[in-house]
Amino acid sequence: MAHKSSVDANYRFIAASQEVNARINQRQHALALYVTLVVSLLAALVALKPSEGKSAVPVEWLLLGFPVASVCLAFLNFKAERAITNLRRFMSALERLDNAHESLPSYNTHPKWAMGANKARRFHDYAAAVLVAGGNTVGLGAVLKIYPQRIADAPITLWLSVAVAIASVAALLLSPRWSFTPEETED
Repeated sequence: MAHKSSVDANYRFIAASQEVNARINQRQHALALYVTLVVSLLAALVALKPSEGKSAVPVEWLLLGFPVASVCLAFLNFKAERAITNLRRFMSALERLDNAHESLPSYNTHPKWAMGANKARRFHDYAAAVLVAGGNTVGLGAVLKIYPQRIADAPITLWLSVAVAIASVAALLLSPRWSFTPEETED
């Protein structure tokens, strides 16, 4: 019977490992989605540029699209980070079955390996923060250049967008706080 539980633990570990990889892929897809949204918003701003004979477009709504996309990226990043953390805790518990972590290398249990993985994943957070800062700067700059009068008439939209963009960058840079950390061991 003990042999069967070891097989079950192995299958559970493999499934959790595959789920971690799926969550990492989701984080990558969220970045691609963010870039697509920002480029689409920029294209809309340019395409709807005011000219003679055209009525004014509600640029304020387009302006809000940049911080909304940023907040969504931050939320998706947080969701993925929490899921990865929970899965790695589960995998760490499996690595500790029958004190296996004392005789086998344990990626999720030993701080040397676990913290190294966290440090490597931080580059994703930095990339996301740079994309959000850059995307919002380019987007807000384009709005200010193409629609200066509309923004002058509704400055609250600009300041709200800036505030939400800054909060999104901060959330992305703070995401390491929610990363997996192994429990203390007596190694």
